[in-house]
Amino acid sequence: MRDYTVIRALRTALAFVMVLSLFVFLSASPPAFGLTLAKTTAKPNEPDGNAILGGQPTRVTWEATVGADEQVTSITLEFPAGCALGEDANSKATVLEDTTRLSYDFEQEISATSTTVDFAEPVESGLFIRIEVYNLALPTVAGDYYINATYLNANGERIEVAGPQAISVKGTTGTQQIIDWLDGQPWVEAWNSALFLKIFFSPQLIVAAIPNLFIGWLRSLGLVLVGFPLAIPIGLAISFLRMARLGILRLVSSIYVNVIRGTPLFLQMYIAFFGLPLLGVRVDSYLLGILVLAMNSSAYLAEIFRAGIQSIHKGQFEASASLGMNAFQTMFSVIIPQTVRRVIPTATSEFILLYKDTSLLAAVGVMEQMMFAKSMVASTGNMTPYVVAACYYLLVTLPLTRIISSFEKKLAASEGQSSQPPAPKKKRGLPWYTRPAPLVAVDAEASSAITADEQSSGR
Repeated sequence: MRDYTVIRALRTALAFVMVLSLFVFLSASPPAFGLTLAKTTAKPNEPDGNAILGGQPTRVTWEATVGADEQVTSITLEFPAGCALGEDANSKATVLEDTTRLSYDFEQEISATSTTVDFAEPVESGLFIRIEVYNLALPTVAGDYYINATYLNANGERIEVAGPQAISVKGTTGTQQIIDWLDGQPWVEAWNSALFLKIFFSPQLIVAAIPNLFIGWLRSLGLVLVGFPLAIPIGLAISFLRMARLGILRLVSSIYVNVIRGTPLFLQMYIAFFGLPLLGVRVDSYLLGILVLAMNSSAYLAEIFRAGIQSIHKGQFEASASLGMNAFQTMFSVIIPQTVRRVIPTATSEFILLYKDTSLLAAVGVMEQMMFAKSMVASTGNMTPYVVAACYYLLVTLPLTRIISSFEKKLAASEGQSSQPPAPKKKRGLPWYTRPAPLVAVDAEASSAITADEQSSGR
């Protein structure tokens, strides 16, 4: 009985609270928002992205709807502190009824702190107002910024528009500051006046591409640094199968090597990336790219290892057998160490080729260095990112090429050979004062006549 009394008391109190709340709600006057903000946005101005950079001209769009029983004669947008006006900065107002553009005359006044749009006649209720501010540079410090708005109604009352929306601004980077500095240099303007230099060697795009392609360069290096070590044991195993005594093993390994080496890597990528999904096999694009690169490189490494092993003199095998070593011990203790020294230059060349072949992965959607460059070229319409990508490739290939050349010379010197035959020494002639007088051919008849004259004259 006591519990029932408590429940009734609670119900009574709850009903009283609900009635009181309804009374307060009905008695309170609803807030009058004569102008309802729709959105405030800014157009992305990042060279190769979707961010809004501070300090760079952009387009700010402010939209609102005129409320019931309200008329708007003027709207003022107040910009956050730190804004600046770019060249030919202005504002534009558009009045819409649903999707139909209405003809409303207006006057605009713009400064670095605000812009005011005065309509020639009041904008009626229910209409949609859009104000666009062109070439406005938002603050350079990263953060969220608000554009506050006020309007004048037909009665001359200035009312604040509630609910400003934030615009997220990305701070100006060091790269962008360098680009801004280059934009103001006369020599850059003169350089870009030449069409060839502007398309292939634009200074501004070179500065923008270097940090952007650096991420792609690291990814390309990661692909080859994982794929090539994976290809080494596979290639070594295939080389052993190529030299096996069983014909079936030699046949299978020969088919693998000939098929991989006889078809383009580009085709192999297409089969892997577009064929496996048809079978229901889903593999991460980077992992699949590594596997394709490793399988392709293993076929070439197999032939390199086989040639290196077969280049070892047979006396090495016989000497090892005379010391009581079995075939396994001979191969991994005697033959392989000597083979490694001989195949390092060729294997390094294969590493360089594989690194350059990572660019083919861009055709199947893998975001590596070439794909980054391709995206920049598509967004800028300029070939300069491709030139920067070429420099990144050379950053790896040129030092490795020099290392290969140096190692080949040391390897040849250690084996008692010379990487290049010595140039033949030029034979020096005798000094001019010791040279014999040149022989002069004398006519026989003239010689006999001279002799006869000498005899007749008593000489």
